[in-house]
Amino acid sequence: MKCFYYFKDKSKSRKQRSAPELKEQSQSEYSGADSRIIKSSCSANSPRGIPELYEEKAHNLRVFTFSELKNATHDFSRLLKIGEGGFGSVFKGSIKPVDGKGDQVVVAIKKLNKDGLQGHKQWVAEVQFLGVVEHPNLVKLLGYCAVDGERGIQRLLVYEYMPNRSLEDHLFNKAYQALPWDRRLEIILGAAQGLAYLHEGLEIQVIFRDFKTSNILLDENFKSKLSDFGLAREGPMAGHTHVSTAVVGTYGYAAPDYIETGHLTAKSDVWSFGVVLYEILTGRRSLERNLPRTEQKLLEWVKQFPPDSKRFGQVMDPRLENQYSSSAARRIAKLADSCLLKSAKDRPKMSQVVETLKQITQVSEDGNPLSLESSDNDKADSEQKPIKLEPAESWKRRMSHLAKLGEQVDSASRRRFMIMQRAKVN
Repeated sequence: MKCFYYFKDKSKSRKQRSAPELKEQSQSEYSGADSRIIKSSCSANSPRGIPELYEEKAHNLRVFTFSELKNATHDFSRLLKIGEGGFGSVFKGSIKPVDGKGDQVVVAIKKLNKDGLQGHKQWVAEVQFLGVVEHPNLVKLLGYCAVDGERGIQRLLVYEYMPNRSLEDHLFNKAYQALPWDRRLEIILGAAQGLAYLHEGLEIQVIFRDFKTSNILLDENFKSKLSDFGLAREGPMAGHTHVSTAVVGTYGYAAPDYIETGHLTAKSDVWSFGVVLYEILTGRRSLERNLPRTEQKLLEWVKQFPPDSKRFGQVMDPRLENQYSSSAARRIAKLADSCLLKSAKDRPKMSQVVETLKQITQVSEDGNPLSLESSDNDKADSEQKPIKLEPAESWKRRMSHLAKLGEQVDSASRRRFMIMQRAKVN
């Protein structure tokens, strides 16, 4: 295959532990067969593309033998299987440190399905992109394994292990304890910082192209890190506004303008981020087939409850049990709406999204956690109190009538008493 080349080791030594060099390939080849306009994969401000940047940093990756990873996972035991997708399966394993000394390191090992051509493309993309990027909110690739043998090809990736799995698990799987409000904000802020780095913090621009809750992993402290760079692409080269490519991604998260035209930009990721913001608020997936038909598509359902309306509280995740900042929730919904604007150019940059989220997080921490419903009720009560201080006209009439009745009773009692006294005298 001309567009995607895997790595060729100059020396055949099995003992090598530094990453082998890439086969020589042109930038136009790396752009892929689905690139119809862009003739170079280099981003606007960089003369170098991912392959060149990878060769510069490839030595940071460790090259594993297949037997090492087979032993690390007890022959890819089902008991150690922690995930599965279109690419293949993910296993928990333990490997020796590079120098062979000290305790073993717990890792996640992704194993490619042998017959997956698309999986091979994604494997190449992951190695190259994760070999270049480095950020606290991106999962770290430790190394890889590429073996061609009589029994077929073996393609594996070795990542840092993320013990708290994914944001998807904690938001939608009822077996997990509900994420508290403040932790949700911290997680989504971290994910935003990871995207902002890809879009604006590198020598080249990287478009993630598959931003969703299952690709936001959580470490032991629930710090969020983006994973799965198999669909990532370089941004448009100088003089172009977009990358024209085949449409891939996940239904419910892909931007409509990208689906309709195949024009990929960083703003495509911004749309996906807006979808995840609403998932954070509601605790609902972007598409829920088991709900009533009018509620199955999240973005259509939330339109009934605008952020400034009194009904907005109805969209909030009931698992939060009203423990959230109503003002922060409204502002996040408004931010999501700006990310979901129809025109891509009107959507904010991820750096702007990060700054807005920082402000919202600060407001949420400073304020008391109050639900929208309780704050609305408090407001209603305060509005009604002054009215209760002034007696109503009907109440005045009622009291006046009772006073007259009292007078009539007293008069009748006096007359009865006088009659009885006269009878006694006679």
